Amino acid sequence: MNNRDLAKKIVEYLGGKENIINSYNCMTRMRSQVKDKSKVNEEALKNIDGVLGLVTEGNSFQVVLGPGKAKKVTDEAIELFGLVRDQKQEDWQANKQAVKENQKSNPFKRGLKLIADIFIPLIPAIVAAGLFQGLASLCGQLIDQGTLAESWKIVNLVLGLMGGAFLGYFAIYTGIRSAEVFGATPALGGMIGAMSIGANINLISEYLGLFNAEVPLESVLTTGKGGIIGVILAVWILSKVEKAVRRSVPDVLDIIVTPFVSLLFTGLLYVLVIMPVTGYLSDLLVSALSVIINSPSPVVRVISGFVLSALFLPMVLLGLHHGLIPIYAIQLETLGGVTLFPVLAMAGAGQVGAAIAIYLKAKKVGNQRLIKVIAGALPAGFLGVGEPLIYGVTLPMFKPFITAGLGAGFGGAFVMLMGVMSTAWGPSGLVAIPLMQTGQQMLYYFGGLVISYIAGFIITSIAINNNDVANA
Repeated sequence: MNNRDLAKKIVEYLGGKENIINSYNCMTRMRSQVKDKSKVNEEALKNIDGVLGLVTEGNSFQVVLGPGKAKKVTDEAIELFGLVRDQKQEDWQANKQAVKENQKSNPFKRGLKLIADIFIPLIPAIVAAGLFQGLASLCGQLIDQGTLAESWKIVNLVLGLMGGAFLGYFAIYTGIRSAEVFGATPALGGMIGAMSIGANINLISEYLGLFNAEVPLESVLTTGKGGIIGVILAVWILSKVEKAVRRSVPDVLDIIVTPFVSLLFTGLLYVLVIMPVTGYLSDLLVSALSVIINSPSPVVRVISGFVLSALFLPMVLLGLHHGLIPIYAIQLETLGGVTLFPVLAMAGAGQVGAAIAIYLKAKKVGNQRLIKVIAGALPAGFLGVGEPLIYGVTLPMFKPFITAGLGAGFGGAFVMLMGVMSTAWGPSGLVAIPLMQTGQQMLYYFGGLVISYIAGFIITSIAINNNDVANA
């Protein structure tokens, strides 16, 4: 089935275009908000050829399609049926549903969802920039070792330029995207982000006596202080200020007065208060993480790697994994790389190992349904798309979901022990290998995946008997 036919089927089983409020895609899913979920044929959606899984939350339906395909199918659906491409809910029915959902949730979960809304559209750029940076680093090492000729230096510089085009201005992109989510003017949000990396920050800090010339990173106020947490908080305040000013200013003066006053007030508050405070909090978070993630003790690193990897998928099911994104970003800004992502990426590998064990038992007992599901989902699992295996195999059986996590723990312990660091975060599995900072770390990361595959396979083979598989 081609992408256009797949889009037609999805829209049909979502209740038709009249039932769809809006649609958009993240990296692996086509996400749609519907007016009446009783009109959605969930079983038919799950069984469409090409659909890897279905995740529902209230009136929100997330059709798992895999990297690349999610955007292509969503684009086809929007073009064919004239759907609204928007993450915001556009009519009174959607707003009513949002209120209901908020009443059932809590501030913590709503906060995590906001973080996800900010960063999900940035993930393709994060992945591309990380790959460019990783390749640039590898190229530079090979030049220094004499493996590549000096003429490759231009390739190294171009790759670094492409990676830095995003990662060097991450705060600006975050500011723009935060403004879109909070309802502020995107360009003003971008200005807030740009202020955080402006050279004048250090000059202002020196003038106020807040700059530590001997150890600049320990200054109360310095370039980049507070990172993206500060940017997001400042842009949220900007959205409130901008709306308040706009209500008070005559229409004829709005385009002049509103942006000037909003940015003046928020900018001063950001530089003088928010950056120092969030910077202090970020430093505390990094210090706390260093105790378990960058500990000099191999025993601590092994234990923390095992626990973090084993518990990651339960966090995903509870929707808590979005809260890790700011931690990734803080590590990237302060350490120059991310140590947490390679460890957590082992969780998907544990699922792959568990699924292979179940597949072999399914062939033995003749469970054709499981054989078909696993055979279709395993390639995606190796490439870091774990939803089909989770929702189609291990979670419904439950015990394999636990054994897969335990298997992942062994890979996570190895990766943490070896100090693997990535240049960015994105899809896990084999496709994340180029994201690791050096060639040696790429090998260690791959080794962690293999350990997770094997451990997940062995533990699941021991814990799951033939009757469990036959009755699944």
